[in-house]
Amino acid sequence: MSDESCFGGFPIECVQFYKDLRENNNKPWFDEHRAEFEKYVMEPARDFVREIGQALTKISPGIIADTRYNQSIFRPFRDTRFSKDKTPYKRHLGIFFWEGHLPKMDCSGFYFHLEPPMLMLAAGNHCFSKPILNLYRESVVDPKYGKDLSKVLLQIQAKGDYEIGEKQYKQVPRGYDKNHENAELLLFGGLTVWTESAIPTDFYSSKLVSYCLDKFKDLYPIHKWLLEMTGRIK
Repeated sequence: MSDESCFGGFPIECVQFYKDLRENNNKPWFDEHRAEFEKYVMEPARDFVREIGQALTKISPGIIADTRYNQSIFRPFRDTRFSKDKTPYKRHLGIFFWEGHLPKMDCSGFYFHLEPPMLMLAAGNHCFSKPILNLYRESVVDPKYGKDLSKVLLQIQAKGDYEIGEKQYKQVPRGYDKNHENAELLLFGGLTVWTESAIPTDFYSSKLVSYCLDKFKDLYPIHKWLLEMTGRIK
């Protein structure tokens, strides 16, 4: 985080790379265009991680922004083992800033997702592991934590066009009251709040940092609630 950042936005070639990849999702094409991927995607992504990572620590001091391979910037390769889609590369750029004492993917954080022609920004944890899912459900029905969560979600939605996910189950899990005021939240397998829009003009300039930071500030309350929840895991 001490490296100097010179982030000036993502180049138009970054967006074009993902448009072309959508039509040429195979190893020979990717290998032929690997230099473009490094120059137009990875280099500006690393600068972006450094700069917005520093800014995010002013919102949440423990946030981790790590430019190393497959840390904040997710690797480009898809896991095709259990998928009918065997195309080898992700059609998006995913960047994650996380916080907490648990492994990265068990932590809440802020997420940046470029998939032309759209840009999505989110906060939370999109898929709970079993121990965290159990804790989440108990928190949802807890008189204090559950009420706090409801307030947080209303607070965020009042600030803009934000969606709540990730609903995964069709029925309230066994042992929980299906008539509970938070019963809908018991259908979730993860908890994220997100917003998606066409790629803004700020994407191509240094203004992208402020653009994302404004959205992440709106989303911070859900990150804080989840961070406090996982903080109860010893």
